[in-house]
Amino acid sequence: MANILCIGAGYVGGPTMAVIAKTCPEHRVVVVDANPARIAAWQSDRLPIYEPGLDEVVRAARGRNLFFSTEVDRHIAEADIIFVSVNTNTKTFGQGAGKAADLQYWEKAARQILENATSSKIVIEKSTLPVRTAEAMECILNSDSSHGIHFDILSNPEFLAEGSAIQDLEQPDRVLIGGRGTPSGQKAVQTIVDIYAHWVPRERIITTNLWSSELSKLTANAFLAQRISSINAISALCEKTEADVTEVAHAVGADSRIGPRFLQASVGFGGSCFRKDILNLVYLCEHYALPEVAAYWEQVIKMNDYQQERFVSNMVSAMFNTVAGKRIALFGAAFKANTGDTRESPALAVCRELLDEHADVILTDPYALENAAEDLGEQAAHVTFEPDPYAAAAGSHAIAVVTEWRQFAELDYEAIYRSMVKPAFIFDGRNLLDRRKLFGMGFNVYAIGKPPLTHFGAA
Repeated sequence: MANILCIGAGYVGGPTMAVIAKTCPEHRVVVVDANPARIAAWQSDRLPIYEPGLDEVVRAARGRNLFFSTEVDRHIAEADIIFVSVNTNTKTFGQGAGKAADLQYWEKAARQILENATSSKIVIEKSTLPVRTAEAMECILNSDSSHGIHFDILSNPEFLAEGSAIQDLEQPDRVLIGGRGTPSGQKAVQTIVDIYAHWVPRERIITTNLWSSELSKLTANAFLAQRISSINAISALCEKTEADVTEVAHAVGADSRIGPRFLQASVGFGGSCFRKDILNLVYLCEHYALPEVAAYWEQVIKMNDYQQERFVSNMVSAMFNTVAGKRIALFGAAFKANTGDTRESPALAVCRELLDEHADVILTDPYALENAAEDLGEQAAHVTFEPDPYAAAAGSHAIAVVTEWRQFAELDYEAIYRSMVKPAFIFDGRNLLDRRKLFGMGFNVYAIGKPPLTHFGAA
């Protein structure tokens, strides 16, 4: 039996450890966090995050070999294997502000491990970190050899998509483990390989050196975000030329060299990873004197910002060049469907811009309203949070679909149309709805990358 510890009980640490505990019942798995409220939620019937299938996995192992605790120091001393899954947000101060990763919590975790360890351990980077970060962790943890304790540092980045995290964990495309080429490092890699091999086919477990593993995570997210920004750039051209971006994406995606994934035009990408990781990649390229490479990847971010700004600009233009005092129902707050996460959500970016235009914003979402209120900060006082989409739409001048929740496609839009101020507008930022059907009901319909359907001539 191995004592496995995860420092950090967030969107990565909690689900990952729950799946390991469920599939490896011989191991004891503990998740620790300094936030007592978060740990209490993991121990309750209302988990701190919404993720399809997570409740079932946690219930299967919690109390058997899966435990949650705030006693960080004690569990560090007891652990054989430690996953570090702490926040590595973008720096907001000092050198690299706005691009570089903020590594203060990661370094704090490393020093806490060193202070409390009484035996040799495998320490695994689970957070997304800049390439060569493991070298710094090695310097900290192996800085004092007098106590006879040795730490092997591995990189095991997560490749989870929120909304399908449990499926991604239970049936991953690949598991990536990077380590040193030393005998000790390779033994540590094999130990982690053996854990994942309980449920992951061996051919899907990729082992690399430390630096390749660290960089692969940043690169994967950059490539995925790049595809979204690419199709969104084409969506702007489609709207000018009366091409249909869905048809263009289907034709392009039919090419086996390209494929159809991540070619859905939208109001833009969000979440905790894409923007942060690309900015980190940009900073690394600048640090290593690769300005052309940095500028290339920074354009992915600029295109995403442009898409969100363009969406609001189109709303204002279509609604007779003003939304001031108009009731706008935003359908969605989460950055994507099947999660309650609102970090870097395009929905909240649209919300903020509409507030700047003095619109009366009503926000509805099945799971993310509480997080949305927290993320909006002081601006939340100027937003109405309404869990019922019908109530949110009643009396509104326009609806903007900004999160692709399936339930939004299944609403009775004829009833919604009757409840709205006329002329009634729908702005579909996810191409989720049947725009021709909505047009037939009387709506003026604007969808990403498609010609508008209006009842009063050119917008």
